[in-house]
Amino acid sequence: MIDYKKHIANLINVDLDKDELVNLIAPTADDNFGDYAFPCFKLAKVMRMSPVMIAQKLASEIVCDDVVTKVEAVNGYLNFFVNRNAMVQEVLGEINSQGDKYGNSDIGAGKTICIDYSSVNICKSFHIGHLSTTAIGSALYKIYNALGYKVVGINHLGDYGTQFGKMIVAFKLWGDREVAEREGVAELQRLYVKFHQEEETHPELTDMAREWFVKIEKGDEEAQELFQFFKKVTLADVMEIYDRLNVNFDSWNGESFFNDKMDGPLDMLREKGLVTVNQGAQIVDLADYNMPPCLLVKSDGSSLYATRDIAAAIWRKKEYDFDKCLYVVAYQQNLHFKQFFKVLELANLDWAKDLVHVAYGMVSLEDGAMSTRKGNVVLLRDVINKAVAKSLDIITAKNPNLDNRQKVAEQVGVGAVLFSALENSKIKDITFTFDRVLNFDGETAPYLQYTHARCNSIVAKAGLSANAKIAVDPSAFDNIETVRLCKLLRSFPQIVKDSATKYEPCLISGLLIDIAQAFNRFYIEHRVICDDVAVQNARLQVVKATATVLKKGLALLGIEAPEKM
Repeated sequence: MIDYKKHIANLINVDLDKDELVNLIAPTADDNFGDYAFPCFKLAKVMRMSPVMIAQKLASEIVCDDVVTKVEAVNGYLNFFVNRNAMVQEVLGEINSQGDKYGNSDIGAGKTICIDYSSVNICKSFHIGHLSTTAIGSALYKIYNALGYKVVGINHLGDYGTQFGKMIVAFKLWGDREVAEREGVAELQRLYVKFHQEEETHPELTDMAREWFVKIEKGDEEAQELFQFFKKVTLADVMEIYDRLNVNFDSWNGESFFNDKMDGPLDMLREKGLVTVNQGAQIVDLADYNMPPCLLVKSDGSSLYATRDIAAAIWRKKEYDFDKCLYVVAYQQNLHFKQFFKVLELANLDWAKDLVHVAYGMVSLEDGAMSTRKGNVVLLRDVINKAVAKSLDIITAKNPNLDNRQKVAEQVGVGAVLFSALENSKIKDITFTFDRVLNFDGETAPYLQYTHARCNSIVAKAGLSANAKIAVDPSAFDNIETVRLCKLLRSFPQIVKDSATKYEPCLISGLLIDIAQAFNRFYIEHRVICDDVAVQNARLQVVKATATVLKKGLALLGIEAPEKM
């Protein structure tokens, strides 16, 4: 497609670097004032004229062409009007020819991105607090794939620590294998909560838990068998949820995988003179960088998160030779990532700059933060089930004869839940309420899915074959509703790239909402099925293109688009 900004830059006769000139040109906020604008204020000192006079001078020198049809000088800006009919035909042609590949790119060819996301904890429930990391990480995984990168999705399991000693104690005292196999992680969670309740009045349980964790570390047969059993039960439970959310991983190497891979990195840091001993603990002093010390080894010889994360980063670089490694983790861990990134930088590992903490806001309940120790959680499975059930009720009421109602309800319910984590900037905190997540009106995934289904219905009603040779009346594109909608469709490939650059899937979410709203305005103002076949065919091209982009955009967010609703 035509790069309008570069084309406009070539029309402006100023002594300014072309790349800088292109960066200054931006779409107008109000299309009554054109399609692109160039601010002349930066030229005032060089040209020794007011921005208003500069804009008038430059406008008088520009010769319009087939791409730019008009230029106006307004209050120090150069406003450019492009050939809108040609723009509409170009973007519709691109979408029609590329289909579900529209928005894809090869900018990532030959590059590898590792994404560490979701990272569920063994023996703990998969609750609503895991939704953001899972949804954001999975969306980034799909976005980078579409841009041609080799993507490695990593579920860095929380499968190491004294909590597993606690689980063994709880299981041996109050657990039953058959119940755990039948009830799954819910039973393990019940035992985990019970341990912490009992621990308050029976502190000896804490010592027993430490002893059992040591047995796990030393490879004790019974301890290892129970630990593997807990892991099996947990993963069977979470895999069901991942399947429903359309989330995939390429690596399940968790904390325990790196337990025997820490000596090398620790030796390397010692050899480089970065490790000092403080009250028996081994640390890297980061006072010069306004950070507390990075604790690597406790005084009792045990490792910490930072040690294992450093070992994991070094192993991943050797294994995948990544160009970037993203960590989709809540912003409460900002300090942790700053510390261990800095340690790797101080170790003169040049790839340390390629480690990125993709921080996101926390999810809390209306009555406070969640706690797995107290059992105060909203299970993600329950949220999905309620969303699907409500979807089924609505679909049954509105379209009782719809085929595959249960499947569509699943697509709509799951989409609503995922979109709730992807509709706003990732850093924003969310106070979780069922009413908000299950709201099927307004700027939601069900609204996008319904708009997509409406597009399909219009095309089906017209009886238009996908490969049909059709006559089109281009004058049908000469209206502001079509132009505004097609401008948004045209911006989709760039928004996909921007979402990857800024690690913000919500950029796609926001554009899809804008597209759906613009389409519905177009649909209200212009009857698609009409007596004039050439006009109808032109408008059907707009409808088909809209459906294509909505479906593709939702797919990048991990959300399915039902053909009918």
